[in-house]
Amino acid sequence: MHSYDPERPPNAREWLALDEQMRIGLAEKFHRAARIKLPNATAHAVFHAIIENQIAEGHAAVVRAMARLAAEGLSRHDALHAVSTVLAGHIHDVFNDKVSTDNSNAVYSAAVERLTAKTWRDG
Repeated sequence: MHSYDPERPPNAREWLALDEQMRIGLAEKFHRAARIKLPNATAHAVFHAIIENQIAEGHAAVVRAMARLAAEGLSRHDALHAVSTVLAGHIHDVFNDKVSTDNSNAVYSAAVERLTAKTWRDG
């Protein structure tokens, strides 16, 4: 795999075979080539890589959310961003002891299940 386009799902096997830094680098390269200005291109690319990893690994809540968000009119790229906002909020809550690490995955999955295009747009 030599390129990444967030509007097209990467082949799961090829994606997961890449080194994590390569995944992040591909996402950064896409955004640079598309001339998308970001406050922190690397952090942005990390979230792309994480969500793509979850999709490729078959994380059920994330896979369902991506399909639901597409059906609600979001582009795949925007759907990745929407799920990323849930992940970012969840990470914040874990680091601030608002979520127990004992049930962290269940809390994250439930938050992803509640995500809609409307709630993301209304952010």
